[in-house]
Amino acid sequence: MNTFSNQQSPSTESEATHKTGENGFNRCALMVFLRNPSPGKVKTRLAADVGPEKALEVYLKLVDHTLAVCHNAQAEVHLFYDQSLPEPAERMLGFHYHVQSNGDLGKRMFEAFRTVLSTGTDKAVIIGSDCAELTVDHVNEAFHKLDKKDAVVGPALDGGYYLLGLRKVHPALFTEKEWSTDTVLEQTMEDIHRLGWTFSTLKALRDIDTIDDLKEVRPDWL
Repeated sequence: MNTFSNQQSPSTESEATHKTGENGFNRCALMVFLRNPSPGKVKTRLAADVGPEKALEVYLKLVDHTLAVCHNAQAEVHLFYDQSLPEPAERMLGFHYHVQSNGDLGKRMFEAFRTVLSTGTDKAVIIGSDCAELTVDHVNEAFHKLDKKDAVVGPALDGGYYLLGLRKVHPALFTEKEWSTDTVLEQTMEDIHRLGWTFSTLKALRDIDTIDDLKEVRPDWL
């Protein structure tokens, strides 16, 4: 089992005041993992069919959709970029900006949860920018379920997950995983069971990773 005791924490810049949950007492944090947009660096599986420029266009539309969801969520919003922060003039008021830590996806997500939960946040949810079916209702439902559960998972139809919500963090959820494969959801659920945590799930949704996903979910983006 890998540990994260020496993992570098993400660098952080805050842009505004925090939001609280609907009840005004619980602090909720919505974290979003993003890639700095560049042709050939985003949506590579989709790019194999539509080309890197079109894949970038789709990615930017997914980011816009995701940020619209964030604007309406009952939570603080933390954006984690994989390489560098946007220029100050490009940042949105009310959001918090971070650079992801080093390591594989699991290590980076672990550090993001640890960073946010260490600030006194009661409930933290992480999403990516792959799911055009995601709505603010899914996000708010996840926070609501975390009132009574230790974890909440939004299953993706490809065998991963589009959302993970936690009240506490444990390295087991983020190690010994074959990331970006159809085993991630099953492995994560097994870890939650082994930890003895209570959990709930959301409706299964489809990420956009391939041309077939795009045709199914947003054919108008082709």
